[in-house]
Amino acid sequence: MTPVLSPSVQDRVRALLESPPGEPHDGYLDVLGPTAEPTPTVAQRVMQSTFLPQIYERIWRPVGFNLAKGWPVGPDTAAEHALARSWLGLAQPGDVRKPAATVLDVACGPGNVTRALAAGVGENGLVVGLDAAHGMLARAAADSSGDVGYVRGNAVALPFRSDSFDAVCCFGALYLFDDPWAAVDSMARVLKPGGRLIILTTRRPGLPVSRLGSELVGSLSGVRMFGDREVTRALTDRGFADLRQRRYPLMQVVAGRLHP
Repeated sequence: MTPVLSPSVQDRVRALLESPPGEPHDGYLDVLGPTAEPTPTVAQRVMQSTFLPQIYERIWRPVGFNLAKGWPVGPDTAAEHALARSWLGLAQPGDVRKPAATVLDVACGPGNVTRALAAGVGENGLVVGLDAAHGMLARAAADSSGDVGYVRGNAVALPFRSDSFDAVCCFGALYLFDDPWAAVDSMARVLKPGGRLIILTTRRPGLPVSRLGSELVGSLSGVRMFGDREVTRALTDRGFADLRQRRYPLMQVVAGRLHP
């Protein structure tokens, strides 16, 4: 069954886009078109495969991410989602009051984090997931309902109007971008003044040999390892305050509020 983007959600998502496209495709709006994708790295090619969306949420992400966060000591997926809602100023699923926030999930994949964010938003809110992979978005649209919409677009040059979102989330993708700092610039641009951003990305252990090793891994796979101060410094340089950071063995979570 082809997923359907409800007319009301479709109209609300279109209003956020700088150049709205035609009719939805497989339940999402496509602003990239058939020839807009650059040649991917090895890691990007894996993310765009047709097989990965089938195993991503149940196997690929929980196993890989939880190990990188220090399983069994580190937080599991549910705790990760709860942290994202908390640091973005959203509600938890059981809360009576939920904000009518407009939230963007950058590089949303099959929509697992997108749906977790939607659980913290009130009925007048809107959560938008963005990704470049057809297969991921088709799976995301098929598994989502309510005030959730999806867009196929470029995460490094977000196709949305400036000052559109109350909160932006980018979990498990910054290390895949050819220009991660341009992506952070774009996330800051689409945030409203006072809006919140949270990023889950890789972390390079603080050992002298780790930098050489991470550079080698990055050159072969396209996965970049970030130092403990790289992402926090990038947010500070772009006008974010009230920074928070949690560090795990091979991952880190960084969040901040854009200065009004």
